[in-house]
Amino acid sequence: MSDTLKTLAAVIESRKSASAESSYVAGLFEKGMNTILKKVGEEATETVIAAKENDDSQLVYETADLWFHTLVMLSARGLGPEDVLSELERRFGLSGLEEKAARNNKT
Repeated sequence: MSDTLKTLAAVIESRKSASAESSYVAGLFEKGMNTILKKVGEEATETVIAAKENDDSQLVYETADLWFHTLVMLSARGLGPEDVLSELERRFGLSGLEEKAARNNKT
C-alpha cells in the first residue's frame, strides 16, 4: 500500500475520536453512515461528470474526493484500504468474466 494511502487511512482513523467542531471527518463520523454514504454518492456523480469532460485535472481532483470519502466509509465499517487491496490482489489471475461468474454463483 502506498505511503500516502496508509497515512491518509491513519489520519481518518484518528478523526473518529476528534471533536466534530475540529474536523470535517469527525463531523462525518458524528453524523453517521447515511451522511457518509450521501457524500460518497455525490463524489461518485461528480467523478462521472468530470470523466465526461476533457479536463484531466478535474477528473483527478474528483477521483481524489471520491477515494477520500470512500476511505471514510470503509473506516466507519471498521475496514481500510488494505481490505480493498487484498480483494484486488485476490482477483489477479482471474479474468473479469471468471470473477463476475464467481460472484453471480454466490447469489
